[in-house]
Amino acid sequence: MMNNNINGTVDGETIVEFDSLDSKVHELINAAIKVRHNAYCPYSNFAVGAALRTTTGEIITGCNVENGTYGPSVCAERAAICKAVSEGFREFEAVAVVGLQETQFTTPCGTCRQTLSEFCRKDIPVYVAKPAPARVLVTSLYKLLPHAFFPTFLKN
Repeated sequence: MMNNNINGTVDGETIVEFDSLDSKVHELINAAIKVRHNAYCPYSNFAVGAALRTTTGEIITGCNVENGTYGPSVCAERAAICKAVSEGFREFEAVAVVGLQETQFTTPCGTCRQTLSEFCRKDIPVYVAKPAPARVLVTSLYKLLPHAFFPTFLKN
């Protein structure tokens, strides 16, 4: 018998069955699952994968990369953003994050939330799953970071 608390209790709003999501979301989550295997995390042993969908439909992925002094470590979401920007993409329509915590979902950290907001002037969906995604936490960037900082010269 599955422990519903491990993968979240389906409420049809914020936690949904993976199979209930459309194929574009499946593709995004599966890309994050796949890239998670590339994570370099010898210190924490906590692998995370992220996938961004650009407004033109491309999927850009990233994984966490740790460093022995910890400070220079890079989260999966920021790795994906840096990769996307270096490839000429600066606008995104969705993000998926995959990590494995036994009792909760792995949402983006505060730094990653702020970095995502730099490139998302409108609210975008954030899909948070585990490596075997029976259930998915469906939230949004604005729900995760309701009062993002924007330098005055960047405000619309």
